[in-house]
Amino acid sequence: MTTLENTYFTSQDLKLKNRAFLMGDAVKVSFFIRNSSLIMDEECYFFMMASMRKMRMHIPLTYTLEYFQNIFNENVIQKAGISNGIINFLVFRNSDAITLSKSSVSYYYDVLEMNDVLSLHNRPLELDLIKEINVNSNLLSNIRVHCPENIYAEIYAQENDLDEVILLNPNKRIARSTTGNLLFLDGNIIKVPKQTEGAYISPLMENFITYLHKNNLADIQEHEIIAFESQKSEEILLISEEKGIFSVGKIRNKPFGNSRFQEMIQSWKSSF
Repeated sequence: MTTLENTYFTSQDLKLKNRAFLMGDAVKVSFFIRNSSLIMDEECYFFMMASMRKMRMHIPLTYTLEYFQNIFNENVIQKAGISNGIINFLVFRNSDAITLSKSSVSYYYDVLEMNDVLSLHNRPLELDLIKEINVNSNLLSNIRVHCPENIYAEIYAQENDLDEVILLNPNKRIARSTTGNLLFLDGNIIKVPKQTEGAYISPLMENFITYLHKNNLADIQEHEIIAFESQKSEEILLISEEKGIFSVGKIRNKPFGNSRFQEMIQSWKSSF
């Protein structure tokens, strides 16, 4: 991983009371670099604007798509020489106004380099369900904000020799994984948990399933999915905005293939 310095994280700025550090008052989005160019940048930008509005953040007039395109092209692609990777971008609120909704915002970002953001990672993941905790399914559950459940689940996965865990909502149905969304393939049908179930809004996943739908490569269906249904799938895909695309190789003792999702992803990549 390559971490890029950002002047917003200096000791001088601590007088603004960085609420990301103190209270988790921040939203996170990802931008994608492929072959030294930004891809899906408009979708990612509008998702960031929507996330900031949901958190009642003040949006500076300078925060235009062109503004961020220039920052990433100059600092990440040209100066840092990153040709393929994910920019994980955090916008956080300061405490410098009478009301929080009028307080200024600052940002920080780092970059995860990879060979191709649209390719499957080489190693399939091993997952399992976690039942000790669940995630909510409200307005803020769909955006990437501070979530202690993710931290707990990440530690749980590490302590149990798992790559990831499947998180359920209060109704004991599948919401998402710690870092992304799950797609379940069975026959010609791809089932995706509904956002009302606690799934993330994901520009990366939306681009993928929109391509499949337009080209009649699969029947995309949003569903309420009980935990047991994951075992009936032929293949499972995990799409994470912050880490990339993974196939799921095993849940408990049930193995899964990845050949059909691999073909779909290869076709999707060729459209860029």
